Amino acid sequence: MIRFILSFFGAIFTMVTLGLAVVAISIGAIFWIYGRDLPSHESLAQYKPPTISRIYSGEGQIIDEFAKERRLFAPSDEIPDLVKQAFISAEDKNFYTHKGYDAGGMVSAAVDAVKSRGKNVRGASTITQQVMKNFLLGGERKIERKIKEIILATRLEETLPKDKILELYLNEIFLGQNSYGVSAAAQTYFNKTLSELAPHEAAMLASMPKAPSDYHPVRNAEKLLTRRNYVLREMKENGYITAAVYEAEVKAPLRSVQNGDFESFKTALPPRDYFTDEIRRQLSEEFGEGEFFTGGLTVRATLDPDLQVDAANALRRGLESYDRERGVWTGTGKSLPAEALKSDAAWREALAAVEVPRDITLDGQWYPAVVLEIGKTDARIGIEGVMSNQPQWIEAKDVTWARKRGEDGKLTKKAKTAGDLLLVGDVVLVRALADKEGKFVRWTLRQVPEVQGAFMAMDVNTGRVIAMQGGFSYQDSVFNRATQAMRQPGSSFKPFVYASALDSGYSPATIVIDAPIEVNTPQGLWRPKNSSNEYYGPTPLRTGIEKSRNLMTIRLAQEVGMDVVARYAEKFGVYDHMGQYLANSLGSDETTLFRMVAAYAMFANGGERVEPTLVDRVQDRYGKTIYRHDKRTCTDCADPSLPAGESPHVVSNRERVMDAITAYQLTSMMQGVVQRGTAAGIVNLGVPTAGKTGTTNDAKDVWFVGFTSNIVAGCYIGFDQPRGLGRGSYGGTMCGPVFQEFMKKATAKYGGGKFRVPPGGHFIKIDRFTGARLPDDETGDYVVAEYFRDGEEPIFGITYDGGFGMGANLPLVKEIQEGSQEVTTSTGQKAVVGPKASFGSVSSGGLY
Repeated sequence: MIRFILSFFGAIFTMVTLGLAVVAISIGAIFWIYGRDLPSHESLAQYKPPTISRIYSGEGQIIDEFAKERRLFAPSDEIPDLVKQAFISAEDKNFYTHKGYDAGGMVSAAVDAVKSRGKNVRGASTITQQVMKNFLLGGERKIERKIKEIILATRLEETLPKDKILELYLNEIFLGQNSYGVSAAAQTYFNKTLSELAPHEAAMLASMPKAPSDYHPVRNAEKLLTRRNYVLREMKENGYITAAVYEAEVKAPLRSVQNGDFESFKTALPPRDYFTDEIRRQLSEEFGEGEFFTGGLTVRATLDPDLQVDAANALRRGLESYDRERGVWTGTGKSLPAEALKSDAAWREALAAVEVPRDITLDGQWYPAVVLEIGKTDARIGIEGVMSNQPQWIEAKDVTWARKRGEDGKLTKKAKTAGDLLLVGDVVLVRALADKEGKFVRWTLRQVPEVQGAFMAMDVNTGRVIAMQGGFSYQDSVFNRATQAMRQPGSSFKPFVYASALDSGYSPATIVIDAPIEVNTPQGLWRPKNSSNEYYGPTPLRTGIEKSRNLMTIRLAQEVGMDVVARYAEKFGVYDHMGQYLANSLGSDETTLFRMVAAYAMFANGGERVEPTLVDRVQDRYGKTIYRHDKRTCTDCADPSLPAGESPHVVSNRERVMDAITAYQLTSMMQGVVQRGTAAGIVNLGVPTAGKTGTTNDAKDVWFVGFTSNIVAGCYIGFDQPRGLGRGSYGGTMCGPVFQEFMKKATAKYGGGKFRVPPGGHFIKIDRFTGARLPDDETGDYVVAEYFRDGEEPIFGITYDGGFGMGANLPLVKEIQEGSQEVTTSTGQKAVVGPKASFGSVSSGGLY
């Protein structure tokens, strides 16, 4: 009997042993099969998580950020223990003791699933397994993936320390609201750093990994609160917080940015604008889009935030001024349906979803609003973000400037009542109108103008762009007209023609004939003309540029050679390849404002090349500088013996693109544009200023580019689909005021001095109307001191005509001006010149 019993139990033992062996061999075979060809877990040791690239102003203030996944990387030693403990309690309480997987946890999860008959199915993945799933395997629900996960988790535990694995997990995990990693999530939900989190806030973040979309702090507040309190209880049971702390924290309300309890971190960021978007475009091209959006770059921009606001407002004022004078109502083109106007809450929700610009701050914030009621003369509106404690109206007197375009495309009569322009449901833009004391008067109707333009300013010595506005509103149109719009510069190109002449032996006193020209072209006979339709005979170069004489410019380009002019334009970066056609001497070829402003900077700094830049420095995620714009060498910056108050010596190794004397001569001539020429009476900064206006055919584009001793700025205005701006539209009258408004602020901040006179020359007084040499003691408004090179005594009285033959029916000088006079030049020759006319009588010239 005993033998039988022993034999029976022996057989059972053998079967169990064999069964276990078979199971072990089977499991081993399974793990061997799935363990082949797995991705390398060792790559995680060098893993660089995608992180946010941030842009900072010159003063170090964050102004924008770009990311595909909004993640702020936090090294393990910078993540507080409280945060680590919250996630360990919520996800893997045995994290520091298991070897990659938690067998006990798996069995417990299986038992719970059986007991609940499948209703309580929960995962038993450790943090290490989740790292493998997130980084290497993906989230498909298959047994094969689970096996691979366990294999890789075991291998990873042998390769990396626990804190490194936890670091990977806490920086990679998605926590809702486009936030990846605990650092970004703390900012998104609480606008706090990790070190500022309270236990209940850390517990709330640790509640998210299970299903972020199911634990929204507003929509699913009760569910999230229950989960948060569970995590706090686990933290107490694991010994991470005391019972007293648990009792206090579990009573804390569920607070978040999304519920309005904290101010969003986004409020510290200005609205995205043309400047930072252009940085995004340029750095994506330089480093690659993937690196820019995921590389965690720290970008120090050249932007001056205050002057950027000034630039935006100056351009907007110029565009709106033209739009109001034009008097055509275009509105936003958006409207709300009648059912959305039934209640205050309904229209506010509907209005918030309408895409209209909300980044306009000209003379105060512009708000979206909806027309709720049309009265007899006025219109009642509802304004986004403004409580309607008292009725808000658009009064009849606020619409009398505008006309509406009818269905037939024709303009109606000027509005007399609000109903002449508006319909119930129309979405409009409004701003508060205040009196001189700042007291609210009424709401006034505004609109984004159809006409567009751009403005840009930069340092003439370093090329640092301090302000850039690429249109009226970035949120209305992201097209950056400063860098992307190809436009005809018109007369603002003429300084490059004059520069090529001055470098070719001509002088500011050289006489060029201002008379009609005929040119045979394949398209027919070309008869260019001056903007004034008048001709002035023999005239010095200075007067030609001051009055923007087209015919003089063409003759000068012919004398110098269009090949030479084209080389200069390309050398200055205005064009890559300029067509050698005479019309291009008047600015008929297309370029960008960005290029024009950079080229003018080289006039201002004495003829040295500057590369315009929006970025001073770029650092990688580790703080290493990978790009620096300023390549100049400081010879004694690190010298400890440098005397106090003495500035270090900076050596410039920049290329010289034009002779320094030529640069000064041209600058002096362009000072005349501001003092006496086409910008006189408009640009007046109180510091020496030079510049040039530009107006193209039919005023399709108007320009002004000008500079002081340290800042160059430029403006252009025109319709995106080029068409004439109308009578009276000139570079001086439209862009001049924009330049004046901005530069008034810029010079107040950065100052401005006399333009530096280079060595190697001397001054001679001449008559600016005739080019005749004058005695050194001569005075008067017709006297100007020109700078000439030493050793090159100018020969006065020689007249250049460009070699053009005159048409039989074209007079040499059109006798339509009173007071034309015959003068004797310094060589004794006779010449007929125009009178000393007022410069206000001559328009800005351009492309004709």
